[in-house]
Amino acid sequence: MIVTVRPAAALAGTPGLPADKSIAHRSAMLAAIADGESEIVGFSDAADPASTVACLRQLGVRFETRDDVLGADGTPSLFVTGRGLAGLTEADGPLDCGNSGTTMRLLAGLLAGLPFRTTLVGDDSLS
Repeated sequence: MIVTVRPAAALAGTPGLPADKSIAHRSAMLAAIADGESEIVGFSDAADPASTVACLRQLGVRFETRDDVLGADGTPSLFVTGRGLAGLTEADGPLDCGNSGTTMRLLAGLLAGLPFRTTLVGDDSLS
């Protein structure tokens, strides 16, 4: 059998990609240190990115889930009101990363240069 593949004349549509934990952590952090509002469509609803969002909330970042814009997998959009890097504020207590090593590693790097002290904690396996 011989098959000939020719270039398409055009490509149209929107690709549907499933939510991804690795990208979710990073998109939440980047939106948190941006100025103004960001929309993350299809934000993963897994426990690890939820730990990242909880920690960022403690640092003064506002998050709002909206059900009117959904990702390809039906996950609602997450709207983030970024504060800029200098706008993050010291948390009232330790930041609980849960069982998320990615949350702890990425937040450690993000917070290392800020002018306040932060303690990162996790569950037994992470600590």
